[in-house]
Amino acid sequence: MDWKFDQVRNAACITVRSVIDGAPVLLVTHYDDDHSWAFMDGEVHDTADGMVVAMSTVLDRHPELQEIAHIPPGWSATRTAAGQPWSPYQNDWDDED
Repeated sequence: MDWKFDQVRNAACITVRSVIDGAPVLLVTHYDDDHSWAFMDGEVHDTADGMVVAMSTVLDRHPELQEIAHIPPGWSATRTAAGQPWSPYQNDWDDED
């Protein structure tokens, strides 16, 4: 697979067990502060469901995610279902500590 992300294959990312088990990724976030990524299924989860894995762990299961590798840091993208188009948007999180 041609790697298009700004992080290396073994960089840590955030996800949930259901994504690893095959649920479609419906929400992607590219964080501005450290350029890390999160790949979520769009559902509300308990924090115990969260996982930190190598990006390749998610991308090997969901290679179609290469199509959103271009979203810049500070942006997210959503879609309604697998195979549907992505809708990117700039995050409006407050950066105050």
